[in-house]
Amino acid sequence: MASSGENEETLLPFTLSRFQVSEDYGFLLPNPLTELPAPYGLWMEIASSLPQLIASRQLRSRLHQMPQLSAGDLSGREELHLAHLVLSFLTMGYLWQEGEEGAVKVLPRNLAVPFWEVSQRLGLPPILSHADFVLANWKRKTPGRPLEIENLDPIISLPGGESLRGFILVTLLVEKAAVPGIKAIAQAINALLQLDEETLHKALQQLAGAVGDMSKALRRMHGTNEPPACMRYWRDNPAMPHGLVYQGVSEEPLAYSGGSAAQSSVLHAFDELLGIRHSAESTAFLHRMRDYMPPPHRAFVEEIQRAPSLRQHVLSSGNGKLCAAFNQCVSALTDFRTHHIAIVTKYITTAAAKAKAGRGEPADGAGPPPGKPPSLLEAKGTGGSHIFRFLKSVRDTTREGMISA
Repeated sequence: MASSGENEETLLPFTLSRFQVSEDYGFLLPNPLTELPAPYGLWMEIASSLPQLIASRQLRSRLHQMPQLSAGDLSGREELHLAHLVLSFLTMGYLWQEGEEGAVKVLPRNLAVPFWEVSQRLGLPPILSHADFVLANWKRKTPGRPLEIENLDPIISLPGGESLRGFILVTLLVEKAAVPGIKAIAQAINALLQLDEETLHKALQQLAGAVGDMSKALRRMHGTNEPPACMRYWRDNPAMPHGLVYQGVSEEPLAYSGGSAAQSSVLHAFDELLGIRHSAESTAFLHRMRDYMPPPHRAFVEEIQRAPSLRQHVLSSGNGKLCAAFNQCVSALTDFRTHHIAIVTKYITTAAAKAKAGRGEPADGAGPPPGKPPSLLEAKGTGGSHIFRFLKSVRDTTREGMISA
């Protein structure tokens, strides 16, 4: 957060609705649509059969036969997000149907042009991101019932069966658990602007509790799963060293990072509120990941950065109760990042190594796409970062954010 002299642009009251952040769902898209308007029914039809089409190696031929549609008839945030979700999954399936060895270098015009159009309208890059994979990719089995894993399904999936379903939905539940903490950010900033230390203390307690609940949700991730099928990228990827040509959009290849938890606005927002400062390398990567957030969510994080410094206020207040609550937040965030390291170790690295050795068991008979397993995930995450160096670095710099008594 900014020093006290840099907060002229912070508006009072600081509200979530200005940034398309929901009081009930946080950064999740509230109640996403599950069907597109009639002209786009073929997109939905193919996307709904992705696991089978990829496993049978028929997806590319189906997409080659697909007519090119303009995105111009799509309207509203919900329709655009569903279209981006569908087109991003179709793109991933098309590129990686044959595994890393069979990756293509050109995305056909009938897929590339509408994907680009939808991306431009949403302010998102034309690749599968966290905003697609998790935030907009959920539906209730029974309307009106709670957001519990038993009552949830992804709208669109890829090969991986229950393994991938669990990966998506547990990540969604982590986002949902963060909601009280997101509301606490607004309360804390308003309390800072009004010098209301009692409200600030309550907000920090609420934030610490929310981060603890996020850790509980994260523990539901099982470490026996294989890496998510097709969750790959075309930036710094040896399988696609020059990126991807979007036919009808650009004659030069374009390079983008894949979906990553680092694209979630939640931890960016918490870091900015608590004044957590990461290494130059980690900060550069995290700031690049902000380009993959919906623009209103990115603006939310940037507004927190411009607000008065919470850390500076706690240090200068001499309020022991406030200092303890602040440190409780930092401790909870450190613990969350420690749990995340453990999950990544089990979920991505160990599973990728097993798949590489041919020991991975197919999930529900769907299995990964044909071809060589995504061995690059052993060293790098889906966003293309050197994953363990990055995760341990941000965990350690989070811990250093504690205020000494």
